[in-house]
Amino acid sequence: MLAVTQIDAFTARPFAGNPAAVCVLDSLHDDAWMQATASEMALSETAFLAPGPDGWHLRWFTPTVEVDLCGHATLASAHHLYEAGLADPGGAPIRFQTRSGILTAERDADGWISLDLPATVPEPATPPDALLEALGVEGVVATARAGRDWLIELPCPEAVRDLTPDATRLRQVPEVRGMIVTSVGDGLFDIVSRFFAPGSGIDEDPVTGSAHAALGPWWSPRLDRAELLASQASSRGGVVRVAVDGDRVRVAGQAVTTLRGQLLVGPAPVR
Repeated sequence: MLAVTQIDAFTARPFAGNPAAVCVLDSLHDDAWMQATASEMALSETAFLAPGPDGWHLRWFTPTVEVDLCGHATLASAHHLYEAGLADPGGAPIRFQTRSGILTAERDADGWISLDLPATVPEPATPPDALLEALGVEGVVATARAGRDWLIELPCPEAVRDLTPDATRLRQVPEVRGMIVTSVGDGLFDIVSRFFAPGSGIDEDPVTGSAHAALGPWWSPRLDRAELLASQASSRGGVVRVAVDGDRVRVAGQAVTTLRGQLLVGPAPVR
């Protein structure tokens, strides 16, 4: 049997933020088993950890695919390691070996966990008409390509919050991981966003750490601020601190453990 923990990330209260499952393994295991387990968990991400020579191996799976970077499941993984006593809260940052290189996490004095992620600098570009039509956006201020995502800037937070995209049509847009829809904030928050990724099996992601690695470089020069307080305006909601530092972005949030259990079907070791 293997322990599995469910953690709500980017929130200080249970049943908000973005839930992720975290499974700590003794060693790396079969890809098909990890994908099947993520599908069974039916969460936007399941994180698999295994000890490595320089920290922890970390891989992330949606219910349908493995992804290159996931912020909220990394935050959940760090939260679990601190809570389980597998990381020293006063010691060196946790090091994760991932498909996006070495990522680090450390817990601040106020209990927020800060992730050091590679910046994704959005480049102005024109998305397919089909994408904008499926999103149902109006009054678009600017558009850009952010790695495998599209970034769509709207004029106000209400336009972001009120969106009702057509997930079926979005799923048919080729060569897109997801769509970041954003606007300047309304006083309490500097920026507001939502994230849609039907092509990756996630109609709407509640809170997306990796999207803020693009939102930071997008908004920091526009607002002339190196540090931003961000709201992801999904139905569950979440709060993210964002700090841009050159080609890196520090994305910070809180997390809450909501469930602990046992997987009764174990993996076959990699040979």
